Amino acid sequence: MYNTAIRIVKDSFKAEDIMQESFLTAFTKLNTLKDINVFGAWLKRIVVNNSIAYYNKTSKQNEVPLDTVLYKVENNNGIEENHLNNEKVKQIIHVMATLKPNYSLGLSLHLIEGYDYEEICEIMDISYANCRTLISRAKESLRQKLVQTA
Repeated sequence: MYNTAIRIVKDSFKAEDIMQESFLTAFTKLNTLKDINVFGAWLKRIVVNNSIAYYNKTSKQNEVPLDTVLYKVENNNGIEENHLNNEKVKQIIHVMATLKPNYSLGLSLHLIEGYDYEEICEIMDISYANCRTLISRAKESLRQKLVQTA
């Protein structure tokens, strides 16, 4: 849950806060959950929604989290440690951080978190066509920046 939050808000302290708030929300609203077997997915959705809400709030206020300024390639962003040794993974993570914020967010949700277009539409509050276009453009932008750095 922490990795999900930090990929969206890019601030480790705020990601911790969001994670705690999400757990509190989940446990106070546990009686509204119809199927206990989907608790993990339900909790992850709460974390994503809280992270997106924070992200939208700070982007409107033009706040820049300290972790964004101090961002380093060594920040694993939830990628398993055995994959961090791979230079290509480090390069992709670094380049993703340089994309436009909505591109980076869209790619993280789609490629890393595994959300489909419909879920991303709901999370980012955009239309299906806009979502597909955003992901496509983000991938193309990532490809171009990767070619430039190679």
